[in-house]
Amino acid sequence: MKTRKLGQVEVSALGMGCMNLSGVTGKGADKKYAINVIRTAHAMGITLFDTAEAYGPFINEELVGEALKPIRHDVVLATKFGMISEEGGLNSRPEHIRKVVEQSLRRLQTDYIDLLYQHRVDPNVPIEDVAGTVRDLIAEGKVRYFGLSEAGADTIRRAHRVQPVTAVQNQYSIWTRQSEQEVIPTCEELGIGFVPWGPLGTGFLTGTISADMTFDPANDLRATFPRFTHENMQANMPLVTMLNGIARRKGASSAQIALAWLLAQKPFIVPIPGMDKLEYLDDNIASTELTLTQEDLQEIEDGLSKIKIHGARLSQALLDDIHEDIK
Repeated sequence: MKTRKLGQVEVSALGMGCMNLSGVTGKGADKKYAINVIRTAHAMGITLFDTAEAYGPFINEELVGEALKPIRHDVVLATKFGMISEEGGLNSRPEHIRKVVEQSLRRLQTDYIDLLYQHRVDPNVPIEDVAGTVRDLIAEGKVRYFGLSEAGADTIRRAHRVQPVTAVQNQYSIWTRQSEQEVIPTCEELGIGFVPWGPLGTGFLTGTISADMTFDPANDLRATFPRFTHENMQANMPLVTMLNGIARRKGASSAQIALAWLLAQKPFIVPIPGMDKLEYLDDNIASTELTLTQEDLQEIEDGLSKIKIHGARLSQALLDDIHEDIK
């Protein structure tokens, strides 16, 4: 497995998003099977594993903690705080951060968190206070590195002045490119790693979703995403057609093309696709060995210039939690 740097932290070139193992975009996996997927991913070279207290909530951290316990010191374990609270909604008050970290440590069965992200920027708490709290947790040995999720460039700069930011995790893929405008250049300038979540377009970019597919609102967030209405999926199919064509020519899958495209953008980008099935591991990991030439990349850009993406990237409720300029 090739490696990359998130700030000063060396990780596998492809990380693993663990959220879907506990549901969220479909039915969760059987626990024994889910643990096997995580451990197999590590055996195949993946060292970055991503979870959050909000996934489940809580049960994904418990699953990841159990799965990684035998190999804890061989991996970089990332989790997040601040998206949920007893009061409801965002909460990044210093005392709440400390409470969440203690709870996450217990669920993860560990005494330190490698990479602790603020899950969403809290408009009611200065980012300097958040960064200062994480700085103190780092000094105490409970956390090693600080990250931000769905943050804008100004927030990143302000946080970085208080406590160096190791990684920024924003939604980024071929069809979601807001972070290219200011966030990724800011990360490059400051030496911060960038971790795209949703790198496969929540499944759409794999080419396995048809325009007439429906999603169960009981266990699949895509039922609330405007891009996943029948009308918008049909309108966005030219993107899949383009990726399928390039994939056939390269002897690859559409998922591999989408991931290789991300890896080709910057050397400090480490995607975290949600690999909730064993068969996804081989397919996704192969993207790290797939080279897209400048001609391939230009073909994708030319194709995208002729395709209009229909529908907002997230539900309105989730967009309302993003108080930044990256909606």
